[in-house]
Amino acid sequence: MSQYKHVLIAVDLTEESHQVIEKGKAIAERNNAKVSLIHALEPLGFAYGGDIPMDLSSIQDQLDQHARDKISELAAPLDIPENQQHILVGMPDSEIHHLAKEQDVDLIVVGSHGRHGLSLLLGSTSTGVLHGAKCDVLAVRIHKEKKS
Repeated sequence: MSQYKHVLIAVDLTEESHQVIEKGKAIAERNNAKVSLIHALEPLGFAYGGDIPMDLSSIQDQLDQHARDKISELAAPLDIPENQQHILVGMPDSEIHHLAKEQDVDLIVVGSHGRHGLSLLLGSTSTGVLHGAKCDVLAVRIHKEKKS
């Protein structure tokens, strides 16, 4: 098995993010590796095709702040410093690849919801990360959390 030095854990900030974090953290601990977290926000203009005749910057700022608060909550129990918590705006797979290259990451850990067929081809961030990565990628199967 490879000796990893820097593990980048990509999270979508949902309730299931801890499943991806736990797996990435365990691998990092076994390798005495640095751990970073990343969440990529798609710009609102992408989501709406730029067809909305209004300024979305204040909404984008609110989404950015919410993401920063949430990633900070996820990082706190792991003692991941703020400079290793990354919120980036752009296409998730591209932003993950860019940060991985910039930070000399040798393992990217992403969640996979186990979709099949067209949804896998058309919308899976984990597939995009896998196909463009210059390092190892681990896709962690996400299990839906049961509500109590």
